[in-house]
Amino acid sequence: MAENSMSRRLGLAQATAINMTDMVGIGPFITLPMVIHMMNGPWFLYAWLAGALLSFIDAMIWSELGAAFPMAGGSYNFLKATYGKNGFGRLMSFLFVWQTMIQAPLVIASAAIGFAAYFSYLFPLSGIEAKIMSGGVVILIVIMLYRKIEDIGKISVVLWVGVLLTMIWIIGGGLAHGHFMEPIKHVNDGLKVNYAFVAAIGFASVKSIYSYLGYYNVCHLGGEIINPSKNIPRSMFLSIAGIAILYMLMNVSVVSVIPWQQAKNSEFVISEFMQQLAGHTAAKIVTCLILLVAFSSVFSATLGYSRIPYAAAADGAFFKIFAKLHPTKNFPYVSLLILGAIAFVFSLLFKLKDVISAILAMRILIQFISQAFGLYLLRKSRSETEFPYKMPLFPLPIIMAILMWIGVLISTGFNMVLGGLSAIALGTAVYFIKAKMYREWPFGLIKSTSDKNR
Repeated sequence: MAENSMSRRLGLAQATAINMTDMVGIGPFITLPMVIHMMNGPWFLYAWLAGALLSFIDAMIWSELGAAFPMAGGSYNFLKATYGKNGFGRLMSFLFVWQTMIQAPLVIASAAIGFAAYFSYLFPLSGIEAKIMSGGVVILIVIMLYRKIEDIGKISVVLWVGVLLTMIWIIGGGLAHGHFMEPIKHVNDGLKVNYAFVAAIGFASVKSIYSYLGYYNVCHLGGEIINPSKNIPRSMFLSIAGIAILYMLMNVSVVSVIPWQQAKNSEFVISEFMQQLAGHTAAKIVTCLILLVAFSSVFSATLGYSRIPYAAAADGAFFKIFAKLHPTKNFPYVSLLILGAIAFVFSLLFKLKDVISAILAMRILIQFISQAFGLYLLRKSRSETEFPYKMPLFPLPIIMAILMWIGVLISTGFNMVLGGLSAIALGTAVYFIKAKMYREWPFGLIKSTSDKNR
């Protein structure tokens, strides 16, 4: 096996499990009351439908690119292919990896912070104790990922079973309660489709979309997926469909027991839901299961993100230290350890609601919008036979995805947009510094004796 190659050991079931555990996480349990609060009415379910719709449309873009370029690193390879290996594409690829070094630890930290917050239902934690808890979660995840990919695939399936059982219990509890259909019957009560409603959908979708993020995690592991041209698209669409159904049923189940007017202000809405249905012991058990779900999400997200700096470094486009594979376990251990270290620091510094908006603002500019437009350019310049998966109604899904992502970006707020632009500016400066360090032209590598000896 070559020094910088990884084996294809993950099948459709494992790829889907990795996606879905990343998607669920702590997100839906903590954003459920946030979404209801922002919509401030029984029509909050539309915000979850909007998140699913955007995910489906965007997954068409990821599917075309993932099936055509099934390699470790996901968007790094997509941006390089769409904008060119040199020139502007080189800068775009670097900026994606650069923002990954910031937003990936933010994603990991958000799940760890959410874990500590929900743990407080079982044992109230002081501010310091909550920080220790969230930092400890990150450390434990890194330890669990320090192993071969086939072992991780098995762990992911086991964790996904825990996620599924938790969701089924919550949904089943609402069904057994006997008022499951009431929220659906009243979903349009007082609804007026006007500017205020559209604006509320935009702001609430920032939170609901956060709970769908991760449907593309399989693309980051493209070099380890069996039959990637089929399994990458299938795993994404299966993940989104399955999660959308589970989210909708869970929301309906919760508000069939706890009225939305009460649920919108609850910190531990699922635990309170179960306590009302089955008592305090059941509430503690479901809280423990939610913590398992949150832990599973951090596990899956960290796995996927650790492959991105590795792929770029192995390609000579990022700092070489990230290209190292473990000598016996064959995984990018340096990338895993550095991302884990940054996530550990973030878990001690930030608050959850700020992290959610920051994650989206950073991703939208460099990743989602850039690669959507890049795919349009690529489809115009290459033969259709180079794309094993082709989206229906091309290029309409691309146009729709770009417009919707722009709307979500605006909804994150001025400060978050400014933060995202600042990260891009700083990353651009680092790119030119790296070019000087490694004796590169900013938009293309100079082949020289010194380069060969780097």
